[in-house]
Amino acid sequence: MNIKILNARMERREDKSYMGKVEVEVEGHKEPYELTIYSKSGDAWEYSLHFLQQPGPEEEILAFEEHIENDDEAFDNLVDAAWDTMEHEAE
Repeated sequence: MNIKILNARMERREDKSYMGKVEVEVEGHKEPYELTIYSKSGDAWEYSLHFLQQPGPEEEILAFEEHIENDDEAFDNLVDAAWDTMEHEAE
């Protein structure tokens, strides 16, 4: 599955947890997605996946969700994209 990252950002919150958002396009899918990620300590991540602007086909978002659930490298790449923006902002 070819994933193109459109925008990513991460912030450290007052409680020292991390909250990030990654906007992506998936080749062949009609609508882009937004992945919201959260971690209390920066190691174990929870996420929520939504269509970025308007709803698209349910089978497409389910296929993308299955992909990031089963492909650790794909999910890690999305987290890393957000993480990298936070590190650059701190410099």
